[in-house]
Amino acid sequence: MPESRTASAEAVDEQQQPTVPGRTERPAARTPTWWVWLAAWPVTAVFVLSNAATPLYVLWQRDIGFSKGTLTVVFALYIVGLLGSLLVSGVVSDRLGRKPVLLPALGLGLAACVIFATATTVAALIIARLFTGIAVGAVVSAGMAAVTDVAGPERKRLAALLASCAMVFGAGLGPLLAGLLSETLPAPTVTVFVVEAVLLATAVLAVLRMPVRRPAAPAKGAWMRVPGVPHGNGLHLALGISVFAPGITATSFVLSLGPTLLTELLGTTSRIVSGAMAFAMFLAATGVQFAVQKLRRRTILTAGAISTTLSMAALITAVHASSVPLLTASALLAGAGQGMGQLGGLSLLNSTVPPQRLAEANAALNVGGYIPAGLLPVSTGYLMDAVGLPSGATIFGTVLMGLAVIGGLVVLAGHRRVPEPA
Repeated sequence: MPESRTASAEAVDEQQQPTVPGRTERPAARTPTWWVWLAAWPVTAVFVLSNAATPLYVLWQRDIGFSKGTLTVVFALYIVGLLGSLLVSGVVSDRLGRKPVLLPALGLGLAACVIFATATTVAALIIARLFTGIAVGAVVSAGMAAVTDVAGPERKRLAALLASCAMVFGAGLGPLLAGLLSETLPAPTVTVFVVEAVLLATAVLAVLRMPVRRPAAPAKGAWMRVPGVPHGNGLHLALGISVFAPGITATSFVLSLGPTLLTELLGTTSRIVSGAMAFAMFLAATGVQFAVQKLRRRTILTAGAISTTLSMAALITAVHASSVPLLTASALLAGAGQGMGQLGGLSLLNSTVPPQRLAEANAALNVGGYIPAGLLPVSTGYLMDAVGLPSGATIFGTVLMGLAVIGGLVVLAGHRRVPEPA
């Protein structure tokens, strides 16, 4: 018999393996490495959708007419949908399996594409963003856990790296793709979301073929609850949130109000420029994770806190000096801060949380991150309407800088209390 085997044959063999009580869906260790990469594709595709609308808001503001405060509310409804999804999707994924959560999520993503493409009111934008948030919530819990399941126990660190990078790369690719398509092709809002619908359709095919099994002995308890971690993992979760939350809040600010800042500083409404800045931010988030992947997790988290702190210092200076290079530096540092906070947090959870609670643990990390990421930019949007852009951005930067410093101190204080996972 030839040594090489097809993926379908391996999947059949995996389904015939006897199950062990307490074990969640996880393929045999011989799953090819390319499947680990492919399992991360649905995460990328959904996160492309999450930020594809960013360069297009200036078009909707022109055609529909709404303020910066309303813009941040539209953005925040995405956070509302995401947080609501996280209350359910992690638990459901750990009980029913990854596919029963991922497939409906991708369906909602496709529905959001249709609504975005035909939107003529703020209400339509809100509904589309809400659907997008629900889909993203499902993907950051079930999708990231699926990558770990496919990787197997001996490749958990690779799984954390690929799942985290899939998230930030997709988040950056979305606005770049939308900016380029909307500036170079007709019917920009339609074209962008037709292309995104095609990407989501390929993600559906990947999920359908993904070699993961249903849980053998899922955990018990309420189906809808605030996600958490098993006893003994609380400090791991706290360390991740303390750095991930300020980092993702910084990138959320750039996504929601970055185009406005560019308009004020450059006097340009180019969707390619705003999309390119967002892409560069998340490209930095992706690249830094590959660069630091072999460092100790607490070193990664500390560096993430420092990066976010420097990002806010650059933001405050950029606004008062009307400096585009400093604004760009702020975005790049924000991306690096989120990337390292996310990688450090996911790695700690992947290495210590049992598979039957992993999706819920991923959801808990993201709940802790997305709550401030929704509240602070929305508050800043309305604050800018009231006191002006420079004052509003300065207050936001100062507050977030303080949170990033506190996060770094939490990591340093927890250094001796939490041993480095193997």
